[in-house]
Amino acid sequence: MAAWRSGAAKMITDISEKLYLPRKGGRVLCAVSGGADSVCLLHLLHTHASRLGIEVFAAHFEHGIRGEESRRDADFVKKLCSEMGVELVLSHGDTPGYAREKHMGMEEAARTLRYRFLEDTADKLGCDCIATAHNANDNTETVLFNLSRGSGAKGLCGIPRERGRLIRPLLNVTRQEIEAYLAENSLAYVTDSSNLAEDYSRNLIRHQAVPVLERINPALHEAVSRASSLLRQDEDCLSKLAEDFVRDNYRSGAISGEKLLSLHPAIASRVLRQLCPKSLEEQHVNALMELAGGNGLGFCDVPGLRVRREQGRLFFDEDDCELIAPTALKEGETLSLPRCGLAISVKREKYPGEIHGLFKTYWVKYESICGQLICSSRLPGDKIRPQGRNCTKSLKAIFTEKKMTQRQRNLCPVIRDDKGVLILVGHAVDVRCRPAVGDEALRIEILNWE
Repeated sequence: MAAWRSGAAKMITDISEKLYLPRKGGRVLCAVSGGADSVCLLHLLHTHASRLGIEVFAAHFEHGIRGEESRRDADFVKKLCSEMGVELVLSHGDTPGYAREKHMGMEEAARTLRYRFLEDTADKLGCDCIATAHNANDNTETVLFNLSRGSGAKGLCGIPRERGRLIRPLLNVTRQEIEAYLAENSLAYVTDSSNLAEDYSRNLIRHQAVPVLERINPALHEAVSRASSLLRQDEDCLSKLAEDFVRDNYRSGAISGEKLLSLHPAIASRVLRQLCPKSLEEQHVNALMELAGGNGLGFCDVPGLRVRREQGRLFFDEDDCELIAPTALKEGETLSLPRCGLAISVKREKYPGEIHGLFKTYWVKYESICGQLICSSRLPGDKIRPQGRNCTKSLKAIFTEKKMTQRQRNLCPVIRDDKGVLILVGHAVDVRCRPAVGDEALRIEILNWE
């Protein structure tokens, strides 16, 4: 069932000194697969629990991928935790089924289910931290994998020591040190056969690329850890500069294209990544920078978002395609337009001679209405002959005069009948619908939406 490592020479370094915990005390949930790394981690945490002031729990997730071997691993972890006296939470999952349902790759599905289980278990047990057994070799493989894909500095930072409740206590410990520790303490572990196959990218890096690089530098993993640590400092600094820019310049869902272009590209790219909901590749960043340098109205679709350029600004707030659906206005009823922040009330009354003032109340001569009153967004070619202006203007011209954004134009209510526009809410009323005192009229009132 288990592969044993015994009879090793005394360790040169006590790896417990390298054990990383963010703070002293609390409950720690240790993710245990049964492999060498996780057995080492569990043993270290359990052995030094009193010194560290922690209470240790274990969790094992059986993915339902490797059949009998997977069930063997679960049985091994149960026996190990029983012998150590560590409380274990064990769960089983259908990773292949979940991968099919969510259209994911098997590795991504397994990772999603595993971390969901760990978070749920930590909640139930009241654990402050979830410890996983990623080590220095894993970090090297991650950096090389990301490098092979053309990753930027963030990808070359490697595996973080912390992310939320997740901690990696063995991140500065090499696999060689882990195996020596297991041998010295006569600890058994199981081997996942999938780690030996070279049809996975990481395994190929582990078995082919890493040995060659270790011939160049025997201290490869320490060197990569040092490099990724330095890169993480640089990344933190650049990200902070980007955060400061966003804080000072992001207003009403937009930033100035000119100011964005004035930034160093390393900061500008991080600004864009902070403002977009999903990860951006280099091609997306380049497209957005090109958008920032253009003129007039423009658009750029990136993962999860359409960014638009208007009046020299890039808007990240939301998709601009939303329009007011054409809806009939009926006497005695109120039409709610929550996206516009208003409602429209319609009543039939005698016109008392009021003026339109602040464009909150409109009077439409009843006899002038042709067909049905409709509220909608602007339509191509819409025009109006505003009262008191002695001219006909397109709605587009009025919007341009008012310097309205594309979204503001789309969400500005237009009230029309079969002949054309009667009211451009907030801006103009057509002369055709002007009533005289005492005429039958529709009182159209603009209310704040609640």
